[in-house]
Amino acid sequence: MTNFYLLVLFILATYRLTRIVVFDTIGRIIRAPFIEEKYVEEDGEIQKYTRLRFETGLGKWIGTLLSCYWCVGVWISFGLYMLFYFFPVFGFAVLCIFAVAGGAALLETINLKIM
Repeated sequence: MTNFYLLVLFILATYRLTRIVVFDTIGRIIRAPFIEEKYVEEDGEIQKYTRLRFETGLGKWIGTLLSCYWCVGVWISFGLYMLFYFFPVFGFAVLCIFAVAGGAALLETINLKIM
């Protein structure tokens, strides 16, 4: 397996997992203890408002981290790398699953922009 192939798998898997944690509904269970999300309909569109649940300390730090796409991406990529390093077979399976999902999400995003 080439390094380029692995790099592409890591990029796509990190993309998908990061989107799940920061934006997707399924990731709300991770965000909920630290970030309050409120949806309000304004002018026929649903707007999402977020607020940190903690004003200081570790809770604020985690809430700030979970609301930052770039920050979560760094930690997700680190976690994926550690998983792949210590458990190569299982880590590769996880990489492949989330890389395929990430590729599909990218294609869908491009399709929505074109259409």
